[in-house]
Order: sequence, then structure tokens, then C-alpha cells
Amino acid sequence: MYNYEWEQLQNKLPKWVEESRGQHVHGKVAAYIPELSKAPKDALGITIMDGRGNTITSGDCSCIFTLQSISKVFTLILALMDNGESLVFSKVGMEPTGDRFNSMLKLELVEPGIPFNPFINAGAIAVSSLIAGNSIEERYARILQFFRLLAHNERMDFDQEVYESESATGHLNRSLAYFLMEKGILRGKVEDVLEVYFRHCSINATCADLARMGLVLAYNGYDPIRNEQLIPRRYVQIAKTFMTTCGMYDASGHFAIQVGLPAKSGVSGGILTMVPGRYGIGVVGPALNRMGNSTTGVHLLETLSRELDWSMF
Repeated sequence: MYNYEWEQLQNKLPKWVEESRGQHVHGKVAAYIPELSKAPKDALGITIMDGRGNTITSGDCSCIFTLQSISKVFTLILALMDNGESLVFSKVGMEPTGDRFNSMLKLELVEPGIPFNPFINAGAIAVSSLIAGNSIEERYARILQFFRLLAHNERMDFDQEVYESESATGHLNRSLAYFLMEKGILRGKVEDVLEVYFRHCSINATCADLARMGLVLAYNGYDPIRNEQLIPRRYVQIAKTFMTTCGMYDASGHFAIQVGLPAKSGVSGGILTMVPGRYGIGVVGPALNRMGNSTTGVHLLETLSRELDWSMF
């Protein structure tokens, strides 16, 4: 079965990529972070990696992009490793919101007034404040080293131009952070926490990096290539559950039905997903739909899941 499926991927993936590439006409490149607007709208690339390190690539998979909200999966895991579940979930909840990822609405209206989950901006900012370290530099260095470990790529680093663009235009994120500070949810100084948050969202990656990171999640925190447990299984279970319920913004339910895999998207057009116990998958397609997900990437993953029967459900 595995060899047949791998052959199918090798033979048909280029065709499926080109069929999905046309979906870029239904999306727009993110412009609210000005630096992201420079990405090529019609780009689409994918890397699929199996547990032996074999890869299949197609399309614009050498494209470099910033992780954006994909980074929230791994800062959540690191915060859990630093603090444990009890403390982390006293600061953020476990539920989808039904609101935009940058909304402040339910923070004011719904008790106990903590962010609904770690993947909306307010929740991710709260999680960023929980990363252990005595300074901005130490906390960011720990995040970056963790990402490099999972991606097996010591060259990963943040994009200075994107970071400066995010910081200069991050007015709503600052509002969220100061609100969280007022409510006693945020640890440390607001601007220090935001510095860490903007930096980890601005870390550069490729489809191969996402596939490698996704592979570790697909194997429940175990790296099958290096034969090493990198993350406690329980924390990966938590992260993958959030990916399924909240990972694709307000389209998470639609994605669960149409694709049926844990996934996390970012507004640079990246999508990290996996076939549990089998593959890590990284996709990039900068044209976004109104929910903030890649139009081409979602279409491609829908095709793959349908053709290869990948849905967990």
C-alpha cells in the first residue's frame, strides 16, 4: 500500500499542483503586513516527507516565507514543556471562537476573560509570555533553537524586514496585549512579549522545513529519522487537537470535513499538515481566501485527501 501510494504521489502530484495553482485567482496576498504583499500571488509548492526521510516535492517548494501563525503550534508546545498544562490553560482556553483571529470581542464579553485558544492572536501573545527566559533575547533564542531542532535546519532565522513591518503595523496586537496585561493574563512587560511574538511569527521557512516539523508531530513527538523523542507525546496530542479544531481560522470545520487532517495555516500562505504516523507535509501558496488561508494550498490538500483517502475521519 505504501509503495503504491508513494508512486501515485510521484506520478500525479505535479498535475494536481498545476490544477490547484489556478485557484490563486480567487485569493489575495496579505497586505495588512506590507512586507507580505511582495509574495508572488500565483506561487504554489509542496513537500511531503515520510518517516525514512524520503521526500516528494512539486511546484514552488523552494519559496521562502515566514511562519506567521504556524509558529503558534510550536510556541504552545514549548510553553507546555516549560510550564505544564495547568498553568498554560489558566491563561488560555481550549475552544474555537467563531470570531476573527484578531478579535477582542469575547475577551470582554465571556468569562473568565481569557483568550479562547492559543492560536488566535490574543492566545498566542499570552503563550509567548510563558516561554522561559530572563530576557527577550533568551526567550527568542530558545524558540528559534526549538524550531531549528524540529526542522533539522540550523539556518532558520527571522526575517528582519517582515519583523519590522509586523511591529510597525501591529496596532491591534498591541491593543490585545495591553488588554491582557490589564486582566493579569500576560507575564512580563507588554513590549517585551510583543517583541518575542513578532519575531517568532517572522521566522523564515520552506516547505521542506514545514514537512520536517510536521513529521515529528505525525509521529507524536518522536523523530523517526533521528530515532529520538523530541516532544512529550501528550503535548503533541494537545497541539494536534487544536490544529484540528482551530488551526485553519474560521474555516477549521470546513477543512476538517474536506481534508480531515490536523493543520495550521499562516497569512504568508504556508500550511503545515500531516498524515498521522506516515507523512509530514509543508505547503505554500501566498494567495489567501477571506478566512486567511491559502486558496491554492487548501485546494491541493483537498485533492490529495480525496484521491488518497487521507482523512482521519
